[in-house]
Amino acid sequence: MRQWPIATAILLAMALPAAASEAGDMLAQRLYDGTLAEGYDDTIRLCDEYNSDACFAAGLSEFLGGIEALSRAMYRHGATTPSTPVAALLLGMDMMGETGVPGNSSPEPLSYAQLRTILGDFVFALDTARAHFEMADIGTGYVITIDPLKVRVDLDGDGTAEAVETLGALLGSVNAFGGMAAPDASQAGGKDKTPDSEPTDTTIGFDNADAIWFAGYTQVVAAPIDLLLAHDFSDFFSTFLHRVFPKAGLPMQEYSTGGTLFMDADSDSYIADLIAAIHTVDFPVIDAARLAGVRDRLKSITALSRQNWKSILAETDDNRELVPSPRQTSIVPDMAVTEKTVAAWMTTLDTFDQILDGKLLVPHWRFDQGFDLKAYFETASETDLVLLISGSAALPYIKPGPIADAQSFAEANEAFGADWLNYAFWFN
Repeated sequence: MRQWPIATAILLAMALPAAASEAGDMLAQRLYDGTLAEGYDDTIRLCDEYNSDACFAAGLSEFLGGIEALSRAMYRHGATTPSTPVAALLLGMDMMGETGVPGNSSPEPLSYAQLRTILGDFVFALDTARAHFEMADIGTGYVITIDPLKVRVDLDGDGTAEAVETLGALLGSVNAFGGMAAPDASQAGGKDKTPDSEPTDTTIGFDNADAIWFAGYTQVVAAPIDLLLAHDFSDFFSTFLHRVFPKAGLPMQEYSTGGTLFMDADSDSYIADLIAAIHTVDFPVIDAARLAGVRDRLKSITALSRQNWKSILAETDDNRELVPSPRQTSIVPDMAVTEKTVAAWMTTLDTFDQILDGKLLVPHWRFDQGFDLKAYFETASETDLVLLISGSAALPYIKPGPIADAQSFAEANEAFGADWLNYAFWFN
């Protein structure tokens, strides 16, 4: 992938009027048709010709393509999911409902090595998308209007994103957009919309700043997966993941139901598997560079968020903003963006950076001193969850210094209140 010379891109941005390339013009329709991959080569060519909107289209194609590939792999091996839309999207459907996508009745066997490859490929797709999203913030300005709820995603791996495989159908009546109802969906409480009701506008005007928002989210998703891949979790795979892949040939597949100890055969076996899972979360580090890279990913999330806000605050339009500045209109009801919330978010980013840099320590219930997260990422040879929590495995990372507490996040608590998690998810 060719990176842009920054100076050239800036000169082009100054010389060219805001305009959409062919890739930008066709992006929404390809998303709605489920044919985003068909124009990928042309999109890359246009991106290499310094069309910022084409770089956004390339990043989105790679981001969604990575999700589809992960979903197909999970479906292929018969993954079961909790009855939640987000889990269903990421892990491949095994639930019947509004999506109409059934689980896989004939899954293929899955090995530990195969699962590592599946997860590694997903991280690679996310990193490829990140690079194009970062390129999409440079150069000509653009706004691409997309209704996310009409986007089709191939969930069952048959190679076609059917009409029932839209994000809107998947999310159903879930309040995924903070009160923005899905097109043709029933209203809360099970009451259908009347013919006279106004349809809710669920479109978003994606622009240069939003490309950086997406770049940050690729790392939000990639960081925990890379944390897992830095370790050998084969014992956990063999002991517990038959609960996720019940027909993929894992060692405990035939013993999901055993005898009765306390409640009933199914419940007792599941509780036993949960205990075994906790026992096997003692992962040797097999890729120290990858573990250290998780910290780099977390640092990039805060850096990209600052870059995102720099672009947002420089905007002069007001066009269905994904994340608005205090001068723009919020499309999320009851979640206004003010100077106070922006300042609180910036302070929160600074606090997280101090934690990642080991300048602010993480509190541990057993010690008066704090846990150095930077030292863990840079020097850990194993991650034993039980011993880290109980204390003995935390000893190498315990040191004197300032410890994060409620006061460290006081500004965020005051600005966001009980909605802090929603704002964090929204602001990235």
